[in-house]
Order: sequence, then structure tokens, then C-alpha cells
Amino acid sequence: MGDFRPRTVWLGHPEKREQRYPRNVINNQKYNFFTFLPGVLFNQFKYFFNLYFLLLACSQFVNELRLGALYTYWVPLGFVLIITIAREAVEEIRCYCRDKEVNSQIYSKLSTRGTVKVKSSGIQVGDLIIVEKPPRGVCYSILNHPFSSLIPGSCFLRTDQLDGETDWKLRLPVACTQRLPTAADLLQIRSYVYAEEPNIDIHNFIGTFTRGNATHSEDGDPPVNESLSIENTLWASTVIASGTVVGVVIYTGKELRSVMNTSNPRHKVGLFDLEVNCLTKILFGALVVVSLVMVALQHFAGRWYLQIFRFLLLFSNIVPISLRVNLDMGKMVFSWMIRRDSKIPGTVVRASTIPEQLGRISYLLTDKTGTLTQNEMVFRRLHLGTVAYGMDSMDEVQSHVFSTPHNSSLAASLNSTSKTPVSTAPAATKVRKTISSRVHEAVKAIALVHCVTPVYEANGVTDQAEAEQHYEDTCRVYQAASPDEVSLVQWTESVGLTLVGRDHNSMQLRTPSGQILNFTILQIFPFTYESKRMGIIVRDESTGEISFYMKGADVVMAGIVQYNDWLEEECGNMAREGLRVLVVSKKSLTEEQYQDFEARYIQAKLSVHDRSLKVATVIESLEMEMELLCLTGVEDQLQADVRPTLEILRNAGIKVWMLTGDKLETATCTAKNAHLVTRNQDIHIFRSVTTRGEAHLELNAFRRKHDCALVISGDSLEVCLKFYEYEFMELACQCPAVVCCRCAPTQKAQIVRLLQERTGKLTCAVGDGGNDVSMIQEADCGVGVEGKEGKQASLAADFSVTQFKHLGRLLMVHGRNSYKRSAGLSQFVIHRSLCISTMQAVFSSVFYFASVPLYQGFLIIGYSTIYTMFPVFSLVLDKDVKSEVAMLYPELYKDLLKGRPLSFKTFLIWVLISIYQGSIIMYGALLLFESEFVHIVAISFTSLILTELLMVALTIQTWHWLMIVAELLSLACYIASLVFLHEFIDVYFIATLSFLWKVTVITLVSCLPLYILKYLRRRFSPPNYSKLTS
Repeated sequence: MGDFRPRTVWLGHPEKREQRYPRNVINNQKYNFFTFLPGVLFNQFKYFFNLYFLLLACSQFVNELRLGALYTYWVPLGFVLIITIAREAVEEIRCYCRDKEVNSQIYSKLSTRGTVKVKSSGIQVGDLIIVEKPPRGVCYSILNHPFSSLIPGSCFLRTDQLDGETDWKLRLPVACTQRLPTAADLLQIRSYVYAEEPNIDIHNFIGTFTRGNATHSEDGDPPVNESLSIENTLWASTVIASGTVVGVVIYTGKELRSVMNTSNPRHKVGLFDLEVNCLTKILFGALVVVSLVMVALQHFAGRWYLQIFRFLLLFSNIVPISLRVNLDMGKMVFSWMIRRDSKIPGTVVRASTIPEQLGRISYLLTDKTGTLTQNEMVFRRLHLGTVAYGMDSMDEVQSHVFSTPHNSSLAASLNSTSKTPVSTAPAATKVRKTISSRVHEAVKAIALVHCVTPVYEANGVTDQAEAEQHYEDTCRVYQAASPDEVSLVQWTESVGLTLVGRDHNSMQLRTPSGQILNFTILQIFPFTYESKRMGIIVRDESTGEISFYMKGADVVMAGIVQYNDWLEEECGNMAREGLRVLVVSKKSLTEEQYQDFEARYIQAKLSVHDRSLKVATVIESLEMEMELLCLTGVEDQLQADVRPTLEILRNAGIKVWMLTGDKLETATCTAKNAHLVTRNQDIHIFRSVTTRGEAHLELNAFRRKHDCALVISGDSLEVCLKFYEYEFMELACQCPAVVCCRCAPTQKAQIVRLLQERTGKLTCAVGDGGNDVSMIQEADCGVGVEGKEGKQASLAADFSVTQFKHLGRLLMVHGRNSYKRSAGLSQFVIHRSLCISTMQAVFSSVFYFASVPLYQGFLIIGYSTIYTMFPVFSLVLDKDVKSEVAMLYPELYKDLLKGRPLSFKTFLIWVLISIYQGSIIMYGALLLFESEFVHIVAISFTSLILTELLMVALTIQTWHWLMIVAELLSLACYIASLVFLHEFIDVYFIATLSFLWKVTVITLVSCLPLYILKYLRRRFSPPNYSKLTS
């Protein structure tokens, strides 16, 4: 199972396997039953922070190092671990349930006992699986026997989860299995498939199909060998358009193309957590230094090494154990707030450990199809040169089509003067055509030049055969290799000319009057990325007229059509509106012209050397002086509010990169339409490069451009990254926007990884298809959009949203709040611990550097739990501006990218505040020293609690009613607990006036200067947001 090898697979006989194959299961879990506890504990203790506390707690089993009761160290550590284990367990159980649901999908399998039901996890290599329209394929199979098909013996499938393309792709069955009467006969023929080893290439497949003699017949058919290619395959995670097909399973489980193109889920650790971990290391360094200083001041007397350990334990509060648990609980609150936000309904948080990451995103990498766009093509514009029709004037087009006589007698009479039906056609072009005839000619051309197939399906009232016979409109569905083509054919139907039938050799159109026009398909030249055009030669059966229609991109069609003065200008105008422009042209051919072309075309196709070049040359001989009929403008409808969302992200300082599997022209159009590229920005289209020299020249050309968006294909990107990775990434990172088209799933993940390595900035990946999973899992923050391409991306993501527009609020409001609140919370917890550690240091130094604790037992545990926990934790509800203001001024988000809320500067300020307050409280208590030591404890501890409560009030920017409750509850808890703390605090003393005034003075001296400094700072150097809140 380790090495991938080619395989021989016997149809319907999985038991004949030559090697072990992986189980056909999906597993997104990080742990299993046995590795869960060790795995979680390892992930906790691999960080210095938690390991330090574990060693601390273990040291209390050594008598010489024990400073108090064991529970003072083990209870906090146990509490932290229990919360962490519980959170991880909940996430793992949810993940297990999602996987189980997918693995339990039921499929039909052909066996000797007939058709049996089998779970997807029970599917094996060699099984014959019946695949129907609704579910996605769960294994990689070879088509053998379509039950019903669009073009006889074929089917269409969609590969959106693999390459992001939602167009339909034609797949062909194994030819020698088509003669079998029923699908069950596949089990009777002794046949096998030889297939290549599993690999990540989703665009190629090599194999052979060998059919032997039938098992029940002595003189059956002789053995037949047939080559297999990608056209014979049905991928896992793909959908068939209609009908039912039977396929033999070739690959399962981890050997699937979709799985091999997906990286394993990694345990993501937020940048904020790493920064906190760094601060705790600094605090630990401070702890060691303080301990050594204390021992040094004792002149290393006696067993000084034991004294060092005792001081390390004594000052262990310098590194606060409650920091981790406070931050973890804060993350849970932030996740709950995201889920409960009514402005972004349906949002799911799958990784509750990294909400702060959303507040510091520098690069957003988004898929196109289904993420930025709805993948619903809408016909927007028909341009005839002198007149243009938009959405509001389509009724005029319809009236022209309805008014044009379509009957064959009229057309025949026009050409009756010649035995050659179209000999007068060239002369006719010189006569100025009426608008009506020009519109009709354009509509007819659009209805003919395509690869669309109408399919009829039963709708409950009409069965399939009847619908196909009567061309039932309600049962018809259009299927093609491109959604653009479907939108064009749907538009011609809306204006009156309907495509009702098609097979390999003919096409049928229905006129508004119900007349059927029959056309014979003589030749078809499919669209390729090199030619950027497609053509078709048809013969009108009613008139015998032969017409060559062609449509394509304006860049190639400009040199093919007759000279005109409007094509370039109008194409530019339509492109600026974000429309996909196609130029439609026509050329009438005589019978002699066509026969001559056909002979040369067949000859070119038979040549062995330079076949493709010779074929292209022959076709190009036709592509001259063609009549320009019209321009069409189709729009890929954007998701709701994509433009304002991208504008918000841009203003927030986030650079947006679009990574798509779609073609270059489509990606560029969408980038313009979505305003990913602004109107005043140039676009540099990186030309196709294959060698190091070409890449070098193109990079130099790009380097000379300034403030322009980059558009590059996946192949060129691969060459650039191979030879000039550093130079390319440096230039690309300076671009305001980057569009990468024809990107493989692994390439998307590679780009994310390179951005992280080269810039050190946080990345967020957004996608909705299975082909986006690798990118989502690689990014610091993965956001899945629940769309038409299924839930694969949203299930693998850290955050799942229902629409792209929700991303704005997720980042600007929740990301910003989560980061700022976590920064405030962490610094306050550190301040709380440093205060008590400073007091301990002062106390020890006054009493001859004795390693004696100032507070013992419940006082030390109560300080960081019931006395101060609620007010400090209530900082997770604090906010500097309202959510509406944060959305209105995304520039506020830009400030966070510098990491100022939690920096060494702010950390140092809080350290100085802690030292100041701890020293004031302790020296104040010693200064107001009375007769007994117990009074120092009472005065200093009460002042410490009051100082912490007042400091929380000082830090809060927007009060929430729960904050007030937390403050009052904590104060009440302390006052109530004084009754039980008689062994530490003299209850009669704290009721005296002397106690009250001393505590009040100490508290005021520790807090009042900070209140004054805060007021002066807000007065003379206010933060950015203060102007918006006033």
C-alpha cells in the first residue's frame, strides 16, 4: 500500500486482485481512538508554556521543593487540560459524524445475485458500480455501459470538485461493451482493465481494456483489446448529467485523484498563540533572572542550588498558568459570537482555535467559480455594429425573429435561378440587408455554432421517450462543455429560435411558428485554448445551402472577418463592462468549394508528420474574409455584493489574489467585472512561457510595469517558480491584484505556501469546491463557501460561510474584535500575575531574601479564579467601535496588520505598570505596618483585589451589563469569603476604620496616576477610532 503500482482489474471480480488496495473511506480526523489522548497531550506539552507548568507541578512531589499544598499547582493545570481535551473531543466527534455520513452513502452494485446495495466504504477495486445522476462519484471508474445517454453511448459529467470547471465534459464508454444486451452481461464476459499507477494528474489517463470469451460460450467473440484514455473515465467527486452508467472501480480511498490532490489536514497554530508563547519565554527568562538575583544577594550561602529551585517555584506566577485557559475560553466565546451573528447567518466555526487570525489577514486568495461568481451565465448584449440590443430591448429582437419568414419556399425561391443553390450568395451580400434580416441571420448563427446538446428527461407527466419525440419544452435541459454556450442557446430560445434536437450528424431548430429546420453537420472544429475559436459547417436541408459559421475571441477573429471600423472599439467597451465577448461570423460555401475543402481536410488528417499543423492550415484556408454578423456579450453573474466586499477588503489593506482552474479570458473578465482590478489599473497578461529564457524576458517586461494587475496561467507560473521563484514572488507581491488561471489544486496550495514563506504575512484562502481544499487547508485561515459545488470545501475549512459577502463582516468585525480582545485579555492576565510576583519579590527582599510565600493555600488560587477571573474575562466583550463603524471604515483593520495591540512595546508598558502597582501595594502595606504579620496580608491582598477590579474598569472602552455584574460579583465573593479566611486574615481587623483608610490610600496611589495618564493620552494623542466614536 506504500508504493503505487499499475494494476490489472477484472470486471466484477474484486477477489482476483493482485495487490492490496486501500479502503474506500474519507477520513478528515486528526486523531483516532488510540491516538487521541496522546496526540492532544503532545500538542499541549510541545509548547514551552504548558511543559513548564507540568514540570512545576511534578516538582511538588519532591519534599525539599514543596511550597504548599499539591492542589495549588495540580488543580489549575488539570483544569486547563480538561477544557482543552473536551474542546478537541467535541471537534473530533463532529468530524467523525461528518465523515461517517459521507462513507455511509448507498450505491448500487452489479453482482451475480443481481443489483445489490453497498455503502461507499464497502466499494472495492473491481466492483461494477451503477452511477446515477444525483450523487457524486466516490471512486475512480471506467465507463462500460450507459443505460441512457445524450448522444447514443456517451454521457456528460461535471468535474467542478476537481478542477473548478462547472462545464459539462463528454465521456465515452468502452466501445466493445456497447453490443451487450444488458449491463448484467458485463459479469459474463471475462474482461479486465490494465490501468496506470495512481497519480495526481487529473487531465490524463492511460489504460487498456481486454475482452475475452464469454464464460458460457465456447465459440464466443475473439479477444478484443481497446485503448483507454481520459475520455473513458468517470472521476471520483464528479457528477453525471443524466441517465445511468455502469463503471468498473479502478482506484479507491487514498489512491483517488481527488484525494491525492488534497493535502492532509494540519494542526493550525495561530500567529497570536506563537506571539504569546514568545512572551511567556521572556517571562520565564525574567523568572530565572529574579531567582538568581535573590540567591546572589544571599551570597550563594548553604544549599544555594535548592534555593534557586525554591525561588523558581515561589515566583512561578510570573508565567501565568491561567493565561492559556483564559485565551482558550475567549476563543470559544468569539466562535459562539460568530455563529450567533444574525448579519452572517449560517456561518460555522470548525476551528475554534484561530479566530484571532481573521483580524490580521494580509493576503486573501479566492477561487472564482462559485465563490466570486454564481456560475450562471446571462446573455446581456447583442451588437450588430449599427445597432445594439441590451436586456431592456430583447423584445425588439424577438419581434424581428417572429416577423422574419422562415418557410423554406421563400428561401428556395430566392435561389431557384441557379442549379447551385448558393451561387448568388456572394452577390447578395452586396445588397444592403434590412435590420430584421440581419438580426435573424445573427440569431440563427448563434443557434447553430456551438456544441450544445438538448436532453429530454421525464418530469412526472411526460416520460422521456414521449418528451424527446415531441420536443417537450418543459422536459428539455441543455448540456454542453461550456456554460457560455448554454446561455447563448437559451437566449436564442427566449427570442423564438429553439434548439430542439442534436446528434453527431444533424441539428434541429424550431421557429416561432413551430416549423422544424433541419441542418446536417458536415464538419465541426471544436474550441481549443490555442485557437480561441470554434467553427461548424452545416447544410440547410430545406435549401441545400452550405454555411460555415465561426465564433471566437475578438483578438483572433479581428484578422478573420472582413474589414470594419467598429469591432475593436465595441469589443473594448463590452469588455470594460465585464462581459465575455464573442465575435460571430459566417461564410457561404458552394458545393464545389466544400468538396475541395473536405478532400484537403481528410488528406491532412491522414498525414503522419505535423498532422495538427497541416489540419490547422487547411481550416485557415476557409477562415478568410468572413462576414461579421454580430458580437455577443455574456455575463457570469457575480455573487451578491462581491464588488463592495472586495472594495472593503482592498481599503482594509488586504491584497486579493484570484486562483482559478478556469481559462484566461474568463478569469480576466471576472476580475474586471468584480472590480478586483479597478478601472484605472492596467492589466499585464503574462504570456505563455516554457523555457528559462522566455521566463527571464517576460519577467523583465513585467518589472517595467508599475501599479498593474498580473494575469498568469498555471503553466507559465510553474516555469517561473522553477527558475525564478524569488524574483517572481517579489514582483507579484507588489501587484495590487493577481489572477492565476488554469491552476491545479496542488498549485493553489503551493502559491499559498510561497506567500507565507516569502512575506511572513497571514493568508486567508476562500473556495467552494473540492479543488480548493488543499489551498484552504494550507492557508493560515481557510474559509469555505457553501455553494453549488457541494460542501467539500466548507467541511474542510476553518470557517464556513454561505456567501462571499459575509467575508467582509467576518474579517472587519469578528476578526478585528477577536484579535484586539485576545491581545487585551492576554496582557491583563500577565499584568495580574506580575503584580503578585512583584509583591512576593518585595516581601522576600525585605525579609532577608527568604524563600517564604507571601500568600498561601486558597488565597493564591482564589486570586486568579473567583476573585478576579470574571472581570478579567469580561474583557472578551469589550469593543472600541460599533460593528457598523468597523464595516464603514475598513481602514481601522489596516492598523491591526502591524500587530500593535500585542507588541513588545505594549508588553513592556504592562510590565512597568505591574511592577509599579505591585511595589506600591507591598511597600504601602509595609509602611502602614501594624503589630502583626497577618495585617500585612489583609491590607496588601485586599488592595491587590481592588486594584485589579479598578484596572479592569480602566481598560474597558465600551461597557456591557455583564461586565458590571462581573465586577460586583467578584467584590461580593471576596467580601463573603473573608469569613472563611480567618487563618490568613484577621476578620475583626478588617472591620476597623484603620483598615479601610489604609486600603483606600494604597489603592488610590496605585491606580489614580494611571487614570490621569489615560485621560491625558486620550486628550492629546487620541487613537484613530476615538474620532469615530465621539
